[in-house]
Amino acid sequence: MSRSSPLCIGLTGGIGSGKSTVAQIFEQHGVPVIDADRVARQVVEPHSEGLSALTEHFGQSVLQPDGKLDRTTLRQRIFSDPGERAAVEAILHPKIHAEIERQIAKIDTPYLILMIPLLLESQSSYPTTRILVVDLPPSQQIERVMKRDNLTKEEAQAILDAQVNREERLQAADDVITNIDQETLAHQVEQLHHTYLALAE
Repeated sequence: MSRSSPLCIGLTGGIGSGKSTVAQIFEQHGVPVIDADRVARQVVEPHSEGLSALTEHFGQSVLQPDGKLDRTTLRQRIFSDPGERAAVEAILHPKIHAEIERQIAKIDTPYLILMIPLLLESQSSYPTTRILVVDLPPSQQIERVMKRDNLTKEEAQAILDAQVNREERLQAADDVITNIDQETLAHQVEQLHHTYLALAE
């Protein structure tokens, strides 16, 4: 008899909301975390099928001299051209999904965290059982992003505006963690950890 798949909790939240910190606290409870951004980088490493497919579509201009993907050039190419953006998504999303599924299949804990910053913005369907949103007031998000990424207020606001708004995100959530301070975060994660273990049974 095949073992049942673990409960897959989709962790998301706006930029600067504290998703990585929440993921780290879950890891301290022994919960595996799959980071979709990290997987997205893995599928375009040198000599990968993903990078070959991008090079085939865009040419050598998207490569750095050392053979790695030139992310800045690629971003510029797709930023103003929805057609090119769709082409990149068509190339990479199936590979990202396949790699996430492969990693999930190796996990034998009752549940796992799948961290996807743009889960609600994405048109892709990820294998999530529940959606956990890390929430922070937009004014604090902007402050944190300005400090973390050395951006102006306008630049931080532009990133925020490109994401799903706070109300939509909270509406889509099955569970919400409010990022007030580290101690409160740890307490909320611990409570959810017990909830998820119970659900997994």
